[in-house]
Amino acid sequence: MAKENGAQRFMRATGKLRMIFGPANRSSLGHEMTEQNRRLLAMREAETAQWETMHRPDGSTYVVPRNPEDKSLR
Repeated sequence: MAKENGAQRFMRATGKLRMIFGPANRSSLGHEMTEQNRRLLAMREAETAQWETMHRPDGSTYVVPRNPEDKSLR
């Protein structure tokens, strides 16, 4: 059997943890929002605003349109 390097030993040792928790995310969270992301966020917020969450007595929830006649975003 060939000798493993440090990275291979680490991957073998943490295999089950990575299977449960998934791979690590290396991207930075402290960056400025781009104009494209601002437009996308505004569009998603407009789509979300057209729905209302209703609660059933058993605790489950479902969504219904706030205004059934408004078909602009559907």
